[in-house]
Amino acid sequence: MSNFPPSVERQLRDEPVIWLATVRQDGQPQVVPVWFLWEGQHVLIYSLPRSQKVRNIQSNPRVSLHFTSDRWASHVTRFDGSAELVPDPPPVTAVPAYLAKYSEAITRLGMTAPQFAAEYSALIRVRLEHLVHW
Repeated sequence: MSNFPPSVERQLRDEPVIWLATVRQDGQPQVVPVWFLWEGQHVLIYSLPRSQKVRNIQSNPRVSLHFTSDRWASHVTRFDGSAELVPDPPPVTAVPAYLAKYSEAITRLGMTAPQFAAEYSALIRVRLEHLVHW
């Protein structure tokens, strides 16, 4: 999926957080804010390997992503897609665009990039299949 409206392209490039919706095995939806990197065809999300979202994706790869909308939801961007856990993923330290986007935030967490990479070692790759935008 590509050729997004310019406002959506800007969000994918510039927004620091996107909300990831997954579903637990008991059917309960789980929506969490995550850092992400748009790579033109996929959204990349680094995660703690034992997180609930990783377990959810292992049992159900269907996900939705959305940006925080304005107060009255007059601007909404939501994607539906499928997620996969990347086997033997590159560490965050090997992804310069991710580090450029989040190096200050990693420092604010009191971590170095190698420390962050060691903890957030699971990589979720989301293929965007459907855009809802108004």
